[in-house]
Amino acid sequence: MSGMRPVLRRAPYEVLRDAFRWDIPARLNMAAQVCDDWAEAEPERVAIIDLSGDGPREISYGTLRRMADGLAQALLARGVMQGDRVGVLRSQGAWCAAAHIAIWKIGAVSIPLFKLFKRDALLSRVGDAGARVVVTDAESVDLLSHLPGVAALIPERQALPEGRFETVDTTPETPAVLIYTSGTTGSPKGALHGHRVLTGHLPGVEMSHDFLGQPGDCLWTPADWAWIGGLFDVLMPGLAIGVPVVAARMSKFSVGECMRIVSDGAVRNVFFPPTALRMLKSEDARIDGLRSVASGGEPLGAEMLDWGRRAFGLTINEFYGQTECNMVGSSCGALFDPRPGALGRAVPGHEVAVIDGEGRATAGEGDIAIRRGSASMMLEYFGKPRETAEKFRGDWLLTGDRGVIEDGFIRFVGREDDVITSAGYRIGPAEIEDCLLTHDAVATVGVVGKPDSLRTELVKAYVVVREGWEASASLAETLQAHVKERLASYSYPREIEFLDSLPMTVTGKVIRKDLKARAAAEGVQ
Repeated sequence: MSGMRPVLRRAPYEVLRDAFRWDIPARLNMAAQVCDDWAEAEPERVAIIDLSGDGPREISYGTLRRMADGLAQALLARGVMQGDRVGVLRSQGAWCAAAHIAIWKIGAVSIPLFKLFKRDALLSRVGDAGARVVVTDAESVDLLSHLPGVAALIPERQALPEGRFETVDTTPETPAVLIYTSGTTGSPKGALHGHRVLTGHLPGVEMSHDFLGQPGDCLWTPADWAWIGGLFDVLMPGLAIGVPVVAARMSKFSVGECMRIVSDGAVRNVFFPPTALRMLKSEDARIDGLRSVASGGEPLGAEMLDWGRRAFGLTINEFYGQTECNMVGSSCGALFDPRPGALGRAVPGHEVAVIDGEGRATAGEGDIAIRRGSASMMLEYFGKPRETAEKFRGDWLLTGDRGVIEDGFIRFVGREDDVITSAGYRIGPAEIEDCLLTHDAVATVGVVGKPDSLRTELVKAYVVVREGWEASASLAETLQAHVKERLASYSYPREIEFLDSLPMTVTGKVIRKDLKARAAAEGVQ
């Protein structure tokens, strides 16, 4: 067997789009795609360059397979069976990659979990998934002690079994990874993906990096591997096509640290979230030696693209997708000139359209949607058939975005829902509202995104206090800490404003659009 090669060849965009067909075998397991096949063909080939220690450490595909094989056997010894869900609560590093691979090897389902999650955020996701084991590290094991019935597995702390573990036989539709995404109502929903999801990402990843897989290519992103953007836009595609992936933990993004990582890791291809680009721009950073820079999550605009050409000596390629169906649109400087304000063109293999309320393509503004058949499309929202059905309009998966398509270029107009986009994170207001309502001081609350020049939006909470409590700066700080301790440090409300009452419907539901209008009127920070 041999490792995978890039799926796109150099040709005009229209040729690639019209000729593309998904080549998905009847039997498929991502562990073979990202590890086993390369370990068989070129065991000494570099898979991961780990910069998290004192110096660069190269992890070969052969070593990565031995780590995953031992961990797979340890998971079986813990009673994990095919189809079980297993959490992965680790930062960028070889063991994070090995954990996902090990879980797929035994036919189980991996759940990426963010290291900044606190008790309640972890409990909602692990509990919803029914996971009984989480692969983690010493730093996070205490958090898991608060989750009933959940065992922590720390690979560094135990002697793992040795010997080869044969990856189980699975299909493209066999559940493989469960990634939670925030929505406007209720708890986060788990997008369940099959083993075809990686194949579905490859054309878009290759496009966004001007045909990734060129000699000398080396990938890195400051985005955490717990997110689909880090896991399936960088780590797993890089491993699959044989491009070394740099692992470097950043507790907080800094321009100096970013430049050091690019230099020490000999990075040539980077996925920068828009907020990271804004921080680099604010310090007028210049980074030489890059071959490609990709960005996604929100439109960049002409000014940022112009700055990128000066800062990197290349054109930033914007891409588009979401947790439920990712990497469906992309720019590609090697194929066509970008259009400022547009998110690129449909990636070969994915049909993207703007549809009306009847599910028909429209030339005007409408709902951005993706036709069934995209290999990166989720199987379902885990355990939520009603929400899964509501995500579709006929044969089209609804992204929740409004837009137009002009000459094949996808232009984003706005979100249909109230999801907050802050520093590249998609934050559901309902989860924050529910958390704040657990504090004795809060009678009612509405959470919205407020325009912010650096983060796109910041989380703002409008709070009505209970009788007997006094609205004050001190109480605002207490409520901020309440959210930080229970959800995640990035999702706490950076601003809290106390009101006598909130705009409500006749049924008692907070009218968020009125609060959003109020926040927008306050101006961009």
